[in-house]
Amino acid sequence: MPESSEVIVGLEIGTSKICTVIGELTESGALSVIGLGQAKSRGVRKGEIVDAPKTVEDIRNAIADAEQMADAEVRSVYLGVTGSHVRGFSNHGSHRVASDDREIGESDVQDVVKNAKAINLPAENTTIHVVRQLFTVDGQRGVHEPVGMLGAKLEVDVHVIHGQTTRIQNSVRAVKEVNLEVNEIVFNGLAASLAVLTPQQKEMGTVVIDLGGGVTEYTVHIDGVVRHSGVIAVGGDHVANDLAYGLKVPLGRAEQLKLEYGAAAVDAACRGQLITLPTENGLPERQISQEHLRMIMAARLEETLQLIEEDISEAGLMPFLRDGVLLCGGTARVPGITELAARIFNLPVSVGRTQGISGLSSALDQPEFVTAIGLVRFGSMLSRRRNRENFLARSFKDTFTQIFRRA
Repeated sequence: MPESSEVIVGLEIGTSKICTVIGELTESGALSVIGLGQAKSRGVRKGEIVDAPKTVEDIRNAIADAEQMADAEVRSVYLGVTGSHVRGFSNHGSHRVASDDREIGESDVQDVVKNAKAINLPAENTTIHVVRQLFTVDGQRGVHEPVGMLGAKLEVDVHVIHGQTTRIQNSVRAVKEVNLEVNEIVFNGLAASLAVLTPQQKEMGTVVIDLGGGVTEYTVHIDGVVRHSGVIAVGGDHVANDLAYGLKVPLGRAEQLKLEYGAAAVDAACRGQLITLPTENGLPERQISQEHLRMIMAARLEETLQLIEEDISEAGLMPFLRDGVLLCGGTARVPGITELAARIFNLPVSVGRTQGISGLSSALDQPEFVTAIGLVRFGSMLSRRRNRENFLARSFKDTFTQIFRRA
């Protein structure tokens, strides 16, 4: 690996799998995926740790696989978090411009954002992200960058994502148990959107839905900013549970049937088709209806997508989704799910693909790795920002030194 490159690692502790992605960021700003490791998740339910020792072991295995593929040592990670305790809401802040000429400076921007951050969260919760949205200057809305403008009153909207502190710390502690540091914690829904959205899609209005094994996260992007987010504690594992109950089969067999015969809709081709289940545990061979199987799957998936559509509609944002819906996560592989989502949202729907990152096609082309790749993208964005700030600081110091010497 070239000395000029930087290793950035994303770690997703998911319900169905633990996933590690190693990225390489060059001095020129190019980002590529060079390592991928995964392990079956045995200690996570609905996106949260319920068996710490098993989760630690699974994290260690996923990290080791990624290190071997990338021929690199992992020392720290950007950690994805999720769960039903994670919430998002928008908040508003205002600030009076104090300068005599009313020119808005960077300090005014910092002050108004600080005011917007002054929120009363439940005592047991902590802030994960405060995402800046758009500014308003003396009633003029939709301002992206107010510095240099003239105005007496500066306002800003922010989107706050927060979660329960102890439940987040359980994931952080599991990572530290394998002797790794956590650079930042990142909401999985935000990470997924960073991986799949283009700047144009963010401007046009797009909702990204990450259909995972235990939870489903979603984020709404309009006018280039995050306007809404949410988590539903329902995922692909719940589909398998429904099949196990409805078809009266063991959970492992239900998962297998979901993958081999499942779909998000009942079509004419499956009507009358029977699936033969082999003898198991002394039980006689029997047959089940493929139509019945798909009816069960379609009902659960439709309910999940409808909950998201209703939440976005209640927020008043549906009319602004001009670019439609992107699906990612393992459940995005279910045949017919884009058509089902298109009917529910009445919008164009497609499966999200990684944008602007090169490297392993085995990772970039798979919707189930989007979140972990997005964690790497998040880390690369922070790294570039730090490098710019350091460069500006060094430039200022050099200029100051030159002026001092001339004096």
